Amino acid sequence: MTVVETDRIEMAEESDERTLDMMFEWLEPTPEGFKVEIVEGIIYMSPQRRTHWRIILDVIEQLRARYPLERLLSDVRIDFPGLLNGFASDVVALAEGAVEDADGRCRYQDIEFVAEVISKSTAANDYGPKKATYATAGVPVYLIVDPYTGTWHLHTLPKEDEYRSVLSLDFGTPVDLTSTVVGLTLKTGDFLRD
Repeated sequence: MTVVETDRIEMAEESDERTLDMMFEWLEPTPEGFKVEIVEGIIYMSPQRRTHWRIILDVIEQLRARYPLERLLSDVRIDFPGLLNGFASDVVALAEGAVEDADGRCRYQDIEFVAEVISKSTAANDYGPKKATYATAGVPVYLIVDPYTGTWHLHTLPKEDEYRSVLSLDFGTPVDLTSTVVGLTLKTGDFLRD
């Protein structure tokens, strides 16, 4: 009788296990104009704002000087290390030769650059668990753009779950990425503020 009870417990544990695929399927279809991410097993859905989108587009247009369009992403799911981390980063630049995983998704191992534009409702994620996850994943360059404070925060030199180098400056000051794998400078003078 004990064996039967153990089997039942094991089966219950298996059937209650959540996966990122299951969680994203629950959210289909996502309402138009919303971005969905799963950070440490918690689902976040936030509306896309005009200011937010204009900054994302500005960054992507500037990255086009170095990256062909097929190596740039925005709001595309990528699974990251850790417990249930499926991010749809605002801007991602992939390395040359990047390949898809078995499910047809981009791999975090191929990311050279990530930018997140802060939204009030999810700012704590961008400054906290997402930053730690990007560092753990070895993302070489992580840029946080904050339209509420008019500042940007450049994180480089990932080691374990943190970045060893952080530089924070105001909009209008260029983001010098020439000494990184990105190899260019981003102008921030046209970044909008909220």
